[in-house]
Amino acid sequence: MAQRAYWNGHIRLSLVTFPVRLHAAVTETEKIRLHKIERSTGRRIHYQNATEDQHRVEPADIVKGYEYEKNQYVPIEDDELKKLRVESKHMIDLVQFTDMHDIDAIYFEKPYYIVPDGPVADEAFVTLRDSLRAAKKVALGQITLAGKERISCIRPCGKGLVLETLRYANEVRRASEIFRDIPEDADVSKDQIDLAAELIERKTAPFDPTAFKDHYQEGLLEIINAKLHHRRPDLGPVERQPAKVVNIMDALKRSLKESGGGAPTSAPKQRRAPRPKRHASTKRKHKAG
Repeated sequence: MAQRAYWNGHIRLSLVTFPVRLHAAVTETEKIRLHKIERSTGRRIHYQNATEDQHRVEPADIVKGYEYEKNQYVPIEDDELKKLRVESKHMIDLVQFTDMHDIDAIYFEKPYYIVPDGPVADEAFVTLRDSLRAAKKVALGQITLAGKERISCIRPCGKGLVLETLRYANEVRRASEIFRDIPEDADVSKDQIDLAAELIERKTAPFDPTAFKDHYQEGLLEIINAKLHHRRPDLGPVERQPAKVVNIMDALKRSLKESGGGAPTSAPKQRRAPRPKRHASTKRKHKAG
């Protein structure tokens, strides 16, 4: 069964317009989700709309508000918010092209796969994809998703395209404010930098997302399975606490001595806990081209 599109619309580049579909590129369906329950009965906990003094409020009497002073609010009605809601034009106008490295990674928000919507779009879609790849550029525009207009960055990805929504400038805090107290220079010797550089070189390898495991989720699965089968959970050996670094040069030298090169794949693989039985549960793998 074909995956349902998250968004249908068109891409427009000057006088060229063609239909496309957007599909979510990331999923959290494999995440284990926990609910709050009453310890003694196992019944699910539900929450009610109530004021601070536990006065229950009906949904029709609830309104949003902006706190301009402590406990002082400006009420905002849903009808007022609807007037601000950006109507989806179902059109992505490509207005600029830029180098990918000119966009700081902190601006990237959420990725979507783009595919042509029918054979009529294939020629224009492939033309845009291959032109971007040849020019080593990304295309910028704006897209309306869920009533909110976002900056869009489109780049080639395998046989298709990837659209990544970008944060606006006012959504990103200035790094200079956070890094203000970090000294620009420190008393670091060249030998120390060289040792660190050699350690980096030895551990350099192509990125393989399957080499990294979500140990929290795997441990949670093991606890669930252990409880279902009335046994003790096997969470592996207790992680050894890192030794306190007294001398960075000595620590780097020991690290180089213990390092045989390679990425995290060189670490011993942990046994994967079986997934609890679920109704129609199917594990899916997503691979970005």
